[in-house]
Amino acid sequence: MALEVGAIVEGVVTGITNFGAFVSLPDGKTGLVHISEIADAYVKDITQYVKKNDTVKVKILSVDPSGKIGLSIKQASPNYRPRSASDLRKSKADFEDRLARFLKESDERLADLRRNTDSKRGGRGASRG
Repeated sequence: MALEVGAIVEGVVTGITNFGAFVSLPDGKTGLVHISEIADAYVKDITQYVKKNDTVKVKILSVDPSGKIGLSIKQASPNYRPRSASDLRKSKADFEDRLARFLKESDERLADLRRNTDSKRGGRGASRG
């Protein structure tokens, strides 16, 4: 059976690393599910999602000429919904709003600090001549 990009197949987890999980595919080849393709949520510890010898459904994302196979568990799920362009724009806008608020608050704090240090100059240790 030839592996085709986009196909969903079952495989067995043969190894787990801090960056992903290796999955043995039906044709005997092994592919890698990168940590970002394990689940839709943030994955800190892969072993919370898969264990060695688990049977998993994976989607084949890529097969490069050197034989490396990129896989995804999250995209093989029937509930998977890719992020739309509007989702990405919204998250970018949220980030820009938070950044602008942070910069404003930071500038205000810095101005307060400068006012406080200016009023203290000539205080302790200053000689009165």
